[in-house]
Amino acid sequence: MIQVVLPAHLRSLAGIKGDVELEVDGQVTRHSILDALEARYPMLRGTIRDHVEGQRRPMLRFFACGEDVTHESSDAPLPEAVAAGTEPFFIIGAIAGG
Repeated sequence: MIQVVLPAHLRSLAGIKGDVELEVDGQVTRHSILDALEARYPMLRGTIRDHVEGQRRPMLRFFACGEDVTHESSDAPLPEAVAAGTEPFFIIGAIAGG
């Protein structure tokens, strides 16, 4: 089971309390995790990735094993610790200001 940590606003939208555990078939990538997450919680479609292009929304970042994987290919394999469920995959709301 893959552990996914979502920001509060997405947990609230999906009616989730705490972290999400997902079963991902095949290789564990950012793309496969987001596909499984959106399949289980359809109300999140379009909030993490754009409906048309499938690109991440600008104010979200992705972390695996303490590393920012936001700009890596969405089909790149994630670390084994994430695939094994011993480390969570984080979706973090970016902070902006000025």
